[in-house]
Amino acid sequence: MRSFPFSRRGFLLGAAATAGALATDAFGIEGRRVYITRHDVEIPGLPDALEGLRIAQVTDMHLHGGLHAAARATMELIQTEKPEITLLTGDACEHQSYLPDVTTFTRECRGSVATLALMGNWEYFVDISSTQAEAAYSAAGAELLLNRSRRIEIGNASLNIIGLDDPVRGKPDLQQTLKYALPADIQIWTYHAPGYADVIPPGIGPPPAFMLAGHTHGGQIRPPFIPPFLPFGSGRFVQGWYRDTLAPLYVSRGIGTTTIRARFRCPAELPVFVLRKGQGRGVVTRERAED
Repeated sequence: MRSFPFSRRGFLLGAAATAGALATDAFGIEGRRVYITRHDVEIPGLPDALEGLRIAQVTDMHLHGGLHAAARATMELIQTEKPEITLLTGDACEHQSYLPDVTTFTRECRGSVATLALMGNWEYFVDISSTQAEAAYSAAGAELLLNRSRRIEIGNASLNIIGLDDPVRGKPDLQQTLKYALPADIQIWTYHAPGYADVIPPGIGPPPAFMLAGHTHGGQIRPPFIPPFLPFGSGRFVQGWYRDTLAPLYVSRGIGTTTIRARFRCPAELPVFVLRKGQGRGVVTRERAED
């Protein structure tokens, strides 16, 4: 019988070293790294004034006492990128006492034209009221959209951001929000949990140029060969672009973590969307990492 050239002790030491390296990556390196993903969104009939407009989506910050490393990295990236619009799409913090951190974070992540925020399921879970959230964001120069629209005028063109209540614990009302939205050249719909995309009633109105959501963390911890564990409200969506919905939908992995403060094979991301003229509704993406 052929013997293997290593001992059981050597195997266990090797396994322990491998586990330690993976833990270091999951709890240390990957948990702190934030990728910028860049997306050129081609929109037919885009007005000249909106060509090149940049929208940064920051989601699932999960602040839990101070600004964690990924939050600080995101602040630095936003200040470098200088987007015209920043959208904070829910799950900002995990306790009412951390709302001052939300204000600090938001102030450093503002867009040059507008900064808009949503409620996520965690805000409801820890009993943060819309009044408290609105005060925290307002102190940072941002606006909370709770089944509301914000019309943004740039030159002779206009853009509507439709911000809905959290689909998991709140009460999104798209029909009412659209009813009172001012007319605009382009619409973007945003909500926290992406599963909502599959329950939007058909014919509710002209579809938006595209939609944005978060909530899933992209699975957060993704061991090989195992389906990702996703929170309720994710539906069939995990991360990235989906083109079989009412309009193209992007689901961000977000920047924070919850329950287990680690990421594995699923780094945090800061998506930046650039509006481009196009002949059809197409999406071209480019991605690069930023530490």
